[in-house]
Amino acid sequence: MPDQAGGSTPEERAARGRAARAQAPRSSHAEYRPSATRPDPVDIIEAQSAARLPGLVPIRYGRMLESPFRFYRGAAALMAADLSGTPRTGMTTQVCGDAHLLNFRLLASPERKLVFDINDFDETLPGPWEWDVKRLAASLAIAGRENGYTDAERSSVVRATVRSYREEMRRFAGLGNLAVWYTQADREQLQALADEKLGARGRKRTQQAMAKARTRDGLQAFEKLTGVFDGRRRIAADPPLIVPLQDLLPGVERDAVEGQLRELIERYSHSLQSDRRHLLQQYRIVDMARKVVGVGSVGTRCWIILLLGRDDQDPLLLQAKEADQSVLAQYVGLSAYDNQGERVVSGQRLMQAASDIFLGWERVTGLDGRQRDFYVRQLRDWKGIAEPQLMEPRGMRVFGELCGATLARAHARSGDRIEIAAYLGGGDVFDRALAVFAERYADQNERDHQALADAVDAGRVSAEAA
Repeated sequence: MPDQAGGSTPEERAARGRAARAQAPRSSHAEYRPSATRPDPVDIIEAQSAARLPGLVPIRYGRMLESPFRFYRGAAALMAADLSGTPRTGMTTQVCGDAHLLNFRLLASPERKLVFDINDFDETLPGPWEWDVKRLAASLAIAGRENGYTDAERSSVVRATVRSYREEMRRFAGLGNLAVWYTQADREQLQALADEKLGARGRKRTQQAMAKARTRDGLQAFEKLTGVFDGRRRIAADPPLIVPLQDLLPGVERDAVEGQLRELIERYSHSLQSDRRHLLQQYRIVDMARKVVGVGSVGTRCWIILLLGRDDQDPLLLQAKEADQSVLAQYVGLSAYDNQGERVVSGQRLMQAASDIFLGWERVTGLDGRQRDFYVRQLRDWKGIAEPQLMEPRGMRVFGELCGATLARAHARSGDRIEIAAYLGGGDVFDRALAVFAERYADQNERDHQALADAVDAGRVSAEAA
């Protein structure tokens, strides 16, 4: 990570940012041409699947086949390879690594405020800030195509998103370090943005989304995912998406895995602050189940653990998710952290304005003798997810602006905001370049989606709807 102070004045840092335009002109970011030696996209996807649970891999492919946008959500590894051949500014921040539009959502802060932030950090690493912006821009173009937007409407959405990133980074360049660190988008700011830029329908949807997010908490998940069976509170089976441990393995193996998961929770607690560790110790583990999550993560080992506190109506649902090496690592270098769970947690804490109080990590050895890294967090703690298929162009443009501003704040916390802001400048050269890039990459994504469909049709890989 760059030393933002480093003895340099703000003027010297700004000069470095402007000088970087010589090696990577802002207009050059429009470029995307697949290499003549570009690997088969299905080969890359299958290479990822090789380390995953074989019985769940067809579900991953089935979800990716549903649409080009669903495919894009599961294809971060493909885009990382493609971005490695695009122009680089040479400026590094902590990057999300998978900054598509659905990884921006409403969340709860520890102070029980509703905030808007980035959510998924499985691929986080220090890397080129522009890669996150490009992944966000392309996701909006792809979603816009699925909604039937015109070329002009999609371009307007992407340019507004990138302009928001650029203008917010320039604003952060003029602020002190603490002012940047304390910045967050809360409920009041979101409502003010909706009131200013959306019509009556958009304002109503925003209010409904924020109200709904507050109901999607641990208690709601508890009521939805658990039940009383034989007089005991248990996680309800919903195979293959949720399979309680008692249904997953025979007796001896089940007991061994249960012991490992209990040990995981005990040992992971030491990665928490002492006060939060004290809170966790007031709960007892009562059940656990394997869970299928997301699109790109399907097939990774993911467990949900039900804990109860004061009584059977005082639940805590934790999710322990396997963390593997970031898809960015072979292009930007390995993580400074030996534990991939710690890599995820450290990146999340650095980029988010406020993180889950139970966010932590640990390493366990499986029944096969292999060590695997995990990160742990609450399964659900207020959660509001965008529904791009319901957005009109105006609504997606405003949502994109919010995502762009949020990404700029996340990058400004770890990178040299003055240098990046100076590189971007006050004009719209970078905005227009990324609108072109987004369309070119949307074309590539459609070709890759078709390649997966062809592989399924040919029997090369199997897909399953779930």
